[in-house]
Amino acid sequence: MLPLIAIVGRPNVGKSSLFNRLAGERISIVDPTPGVTRDRISTVITITPPADGDDDAMPRSAEICDTGGFGIYAAEGQRFDDAGKDLATLAPDIEAQIFAAVAGAAIVLFTIDAQSGITALDEQIAQLLRRAGSTDRVIQVANKVDGPSWEVHALEAASLGFGDTIAVSTKAGSGIRRLNELLWKRLAQRPAEEIASAEMKVAIVGRRNAGKSSLVNALAGAPRVIVSEIAGTTRDSVDVRFESDGRTFIAIDTAGIRKRKSWADDVEFYSHNRTESAIRRADVALLLLDATEPVSQIEKQLAGELAEAFKPTVIVVNKWDLVDSKKKTSDYLDYLTQELPMLNFAPMVFISAKTGDGTADAIAMAFNLHTQASHRETTGKLNVLVQKILTERGPSSKLGTMAKIYYISQIETNPPTIAMVVNKPQLFEGSYERYLLNRLREEVPYSEVPIKLVFSARRRDQDDSSRPRRAKKV
Repeated sequence: MLPLIAIVGRPNVGKSSLFNRLAGERISIVDPTPGVTRDRISTVITITPPADGDDDAMPRSAEICDTGGFGIYAAEGQRFDDAGKDLATLAPDIEAQIFAAVAGAAIVLFTIDAQSGITALDEQIAQLLRRAGSTDRVIQVANKVDGPSWEVHALEAASLGFGDTIAVSTKAGSGIRRLNELLWKRLAQRPAEEIASAEMKVAIVGRRNAGKSSLVNALAGAPRVIVSEIAGTTRDSVDVRFESDGRTFIAIDTAGIRKRKSWADDVEFYSHNRTESAIRRADVALLLLDATEPVSQIEKQLAGELAEAFKPTVIVVNKWDLVDSKKKTSDYLDYLTQELPMLNFAPMVFISAKTGDGTADAIAMAFNLHTQASHRETTGKLNVLVQKILTERGPSSKLGTMAKIYYISQIETNPPTIAMVVNKPQLFEGSYERYLLNRLREEVPYSEVPIKLVFSARRRDQDDSSRPRRAKKV
């Protein structure tokens, strides 16, 4: 495992902004609304050695973790957030995630707000860190030092008992280089760790309360993200790295999707964008359905987006243990084929995230789809196959034009993309394209993933080059 850097502090001191600064990209949602970050958001970063250091010094890799604000309910004196969710019920889960991050951290970045000064909650967090025996692992960070006038206020953090304070401004970027240098020096005292590259990224998508976070926790074998009956508990997309049976993958737990007209605040807008981004960067998607509920318009919309993005998808039917024992999986297969025709080629797995049944099968199927989508078929086999299909049934034309295919080749993988040079591309579009796709699925080794067909007309210079030329007189 890589050394862990955990960022902790009370709400709204800029933990997520600091996380994004150190990560070098916007991963965690930054919003003034208290309690936006609830799960542990983490990513792997590379910290370069100081510029004035040893030329042979090597960069260090670490996992950096953003946590929810400690004491969200007590600190803000409010019971509900802007979306009407009871903060008091979530507070114990948020704080449990913080304690879990601190317990496994090599470095703890205890962050305060220099402009607000030291509060009673800051002192309470400092006391908890000392009780946990984490004093030697803590680096005190004073954020929002946005000018020289705030530097004196940052020095007040010394009263918390963790030594010198690093003054930073995540808004302007000042102090980040010094913090990076200190992090590198701390990490350089540890044995270097190598990180195995992930073979696959899996985005877990679905509507609210379908069990996405429960599935991540079932895979992890421990509470990794907050699971609550309150819809919308997960706000960010949470990356969780797994290494199992010699294979490495990253599961991306996304926020539950609901209709745009139902969005309560800007946070839901950013959460939705994070989900769309997770789909784009994933190799495979797990579309999680609740077996106890009928397929909703939201899930149909998600299925359509996955199909349009040519994303290999496993349809994962969760809570199957709660379904009437008289119902058969074959009946549900027929139902989903009717409700989600755009994914009629996608495999289905029935699971119970709560008990863990079937979860390993879902990941195994995801690896299978990733392998299929990465396959490249030879040009010779594709030519023989498509010519055979064309001979059996070619596209019809009202003008009696005969369809011709001059060249076929697979030009890309992930998704498998087959290019065809034809005489009239319009003859192959529409219903015949769907027929051709269905027939291809019966023959090619990537039948359960989206296949992209690209039709193009032969260029004029190609037509000319194919004609016999007269010899020039000398």
